[in-house]
Amino acid sequence: MKRFAVTEFGRPLCTLVEDDPVPQGSEVMLDLERCGVCHTDLHLREGHYDLGGGRRLSLAERGVKPPVTLGHEILGRIAAAGPEAGTVGIGRRVLVFPWIGCGSCHRCLSGEENLCAAGRCLGVHRPGGFAEKVVVPHPRYLIDVEDLEPSSAATLACSGLTAFSALRKVGVDPARDWLLLIGAGGLGQSALRLARALGHTRIAVADTAPGKRARSLSLGADLVLDPVDPGARTALLGLENGLAAAIDFVGNAETARFAIDTLRRGGRSITVGMFGGEISLPLPLLPLRALTLTGSYVGNLGELRDLVDLVRRHGLTLVETETIPLDQAEAAMRRLEAGSVAGRLVLSNKI
Repeated sequence: MKRFAVTEFGRPLCTLVEDDPVPQGSEVMLDLERCGVCHTDLHLREGHYDLGGGRRLSLAERGVKPPVTLGHEILGRIAAAGPEAGTVGIGRRVLVFPWIGCGSCHRCLSGEENLCAAGRCLGVHRPGGFAEKVVVPHPRYLIDVEDLEPSSAATLACSGLTAFSALRKVGVDPARDWLLLIGAGGLGQSALRLARALGHTRIAVADTAPGKRARSLSLGADLVLDPVDPGARTALLGLENGLAAAIDFVGNAETARFAIDTLRRGGRSITVGMFGGEISLPLPLLPLRALTLTGSYVGNLGELRDLVDLVRRHGLTLVETETIPLDQAEAAMRRLEAGSVAGRLVLSNKI
């Protein structure tokens, strides 16, 4: 089998050729069909996150060591299973929940493996979907998606799940309150479609790219803004009932400040993106404005199952996809890094 891996942080992916894996215990092996390409993959290739002020969060110091086979939006067909996996249905097309924890801590036992401090996530700590074959540690992480279009379904494991979990945290009245989505790339597009399906009727979208703002309008946004435009803050501050919540899918200093500055009293800012940087905030403003600042990290297995059900019931396509061959993984990463991807690139082992 071939896999495409980070063998040295900050360097292009390398092609590794090795024997096919043999699933052990409860493991299940998939023949890869699709794997989405995510901004998190770019951070993993670089080996750090930007904390601002010249500081970096080193992934190596957090236990992520090359070689790292990237890819966490994994969809494939079950090819083999270990002796303790039970009846798994060889040949079934399944979506993989990649945000796997240790399995024994309080977070894992309460169904929040994505928040486990000793995570063993596919595409991060375990080999992921930039490979012809993928080993999943247990069949409980597999979700049937035989009836869904494969490239779109693959994106549900991260892009869709991240947007869905963040939307569940906004805590607003969807029929009355304004919701702001910052960033109209793949995540923002997914969030816009999901917000409509969840009943949100007042949705604003902010993005610096004119094409993405136009795309958001075509997808049903009620208001689009350029956050660099000085009038954007005025427009949000003048909304009826004010801006109740903002989800920041970019996560840099400018977008974080934009969200905080435009929220009404009692508003909530949810940071999802990790482009990096830092902000300073006068602490008295938090109680005086009764703001809630929170982060949202992907989502849990239960949320992914709920998301797949929602997509199936509503016939949703969350984000536009472009499917390209698996062996173009490095080229896909470079396109994403250059900002030339309108929706989501999805690698395919079946083209």
